[in-house]
Amino acid sequence: VQLQASGGGLVQAGGSLRLSCAASGRTSRRYTIGWFRQAPGKEREFVAAISWGGYRTNVAPSVKGRFTISRDNAKNTLYLQMNSLKHEDTAVYYCASSDSYTSQFQGYDVWGQGTQVTVSS
Repeated sequence: VQLQASGGGLVQAGGSLRLSCAASGRTSRRYTIGWFRQAPGKEREFVAAISWGGYRTNVAPSVKGRFTISRDNAKNTLYLQMNSLKHEDTAVYYCASSDSYTSQFQGYDVWGQGTQVTVSS
């Protein structure tokens, strides 16, 4: 499977963005999708994950209540709705796929190219 992330941009603090991750290729594979982010000079950080059927979701404490992960398997697309954005949410956001339901980036073997999110304070 190949992943293409999009939807990033520049937004003021308190604003919203919706990121998309489009999957192509071997989409019959039942995969978990995770979102990670990496800010300059910082390690890659788990943001959220959703299981194949969408019945299980996991959201990092730092974004819980503000970010929502969802997927539309009919469209082979998943989403990260980001509300009440803060300056510290500024980072490159990546989507990735895994055969297991995990929040550890080492468990993800296919990564999208990343999309920049910049939140101005």
